[in-house]
Amino acid sequence: LCLYMGIQHFKGHKDVVSCADFSPNNKQLATGSCDKNLMIWNLTPKARAFRFVGHTDIITGVHFSPNGSLVASSSRDQTVRLWTPSIKGESTVFKAHTASVRSVQFSSDGQRLVTASDDKSVKVWGVERKKFLYSLNRHTNWVRCARFSPDGRLVASCGDDRTVRLWDTSSRQCINIFTDYGGSATFVDFNSSGTCIASSGADNTLKIWDIRTNKLIQHYIVHSAGVNCFSFHPSGNYLISGSSDSTMKILDLLEGRLIYTLHGHKGPVLAVAFSRDGDLFASGGADSQVLMWKTNFDSLNYKVLLSRHRKRVTPDPPPHLMDIYPRSHHRHSAQNGTVEIHPIVADTQSGDPQVVEVGRVLFSTADVRSHDSATSRRDQPISSLGWTHTRPREEEDEDQHERLPGGMTTSREEHSGIPSSLNSTLENIVQQLDILTQTVAVLEERLTLTEDKLRTCLDNQVLLLQQTQQIDGSDQEAEGQSL
Repeated sequence: LCLYMGIQHFKGHKDVVSCADFSPNNKQLATGSCDKNLMIWNLTPKARAFRFVGHTDIITGVHFSPNGSLVASSSRDQTVRLWTPSIKGESTVFKAHTASVRSVQFSSDGQRLVTASDDKSVKVWGVERKKFLYSLNRHTNWVRCARFSPDGRLVASCGDDRTVRLWDTSSRQCINIFTDYGGSATFVDFNSSGTCIASSGADNTLKIWDIRTNKLIQHYIVHSAGVNCFSFHPSGNYLISGSSDSTMKILDLLEGRLIYTLHGHKGPVLAVAFSRDGDLFASGGADSQVLMWKTNFDSLNYKVLLSRHRKRVTPDPPPHLMDIYPRSHHRHSAQNGTVEIHPIVADTQSGDPQVVEVGRVLFSTADVRSHDSATSRRDQPISSLGWTHTRPREEEDEDQHERLPGGMTTSREEHSGIPSSLNSTLENIVQQLDILTQTVAVLEERLTLTEDKLRTCLDNQVLLLQQTQQIDGSDQEAEGQSL
């Protein structure tokens, strides 16, 4: 077995920590929060942390690009931002969703982004040209998470319609559906080889599916409340999950059992993430804490463990799209199994790094250039983040003042330095541009459907022409024989 111990406690967020991701070189950790701020923590001792200001509502997802040069964040303000993780604090705004954006992820080549939203859609974006590419629309309720497969050919998504869907990014069609959840499907991701997907649910379950055979291969009910998030270890041998029961669970996927329960958060755990090398993982929760944990794989000769299971952990070739069967709803029955729990309560070493706030000056001007609204909204209960799984509701009215600690407020004119009359005019322009952006997105989608129908008609015409030629040839042959 492997031990897990808490080694660091990051202080800087003022509200619920909702998401986390390590940089590819494992030297930085990005976290998002209900305080609307993105934090970049430098993991070297006594290094400064950076707070990026720009989103106007809760940050729901965060992800480093494969080369670490960009950080993407999603928010309930209906936007996605691309940040340069430096003291400049520069960001670019993506907007085509019409409701809260729940998750964001780069493709493995860094060329695309995939987002999931409460507008019931999954959208794919081009990073280089900063352009919306296409939507995947089959979910019938909020979409909580969307992830690329390692080779980028598939997208897995899940949501409040209690389904997990698998999409082909080439045909942009839904090719498989996994159902029978007792509540919302809260999180989904591929394993490192891309042959399996795992999904978590508000019904306290974790499920792992082999997408080549469409079979449920592992089913865990180890939490006593909804599972909000999970992360695969890079080896594919382990999985860590975070739950509203305030615990994290470490699962041994080779043995198919629970091996550790980790305590450290006071309240729901909303974010867990392994580092790229698997030596560390981070967690965040409703208690505003960011905890970092370390594994001792080295002392247990991890290489020997891997070689023992070499055949099972060596990544299989990615499944061919035609190997994913059947293309229909697949129901399953629960499988009860014995699990072993080893509680570990870890002490953390608190640290208060110097926090440098960046992005606030750029925020008031960059958003206008990027056609994004700079309006603020009233703070809403953290239950709308998703762990209580409330139903959709109308957005609250815009607030003319931003709340400060201690109950004080400051007007947006004082905050941004822009006269209220000019600010109002700019907001009207931005609103019109948002409407135009949404209209263009709808037109692009309809154009794609029209092209698909036209292609189908042309294919049918070719088939009819071939059949007609065959019939004419048969008639001429029959006439020749009669003569």
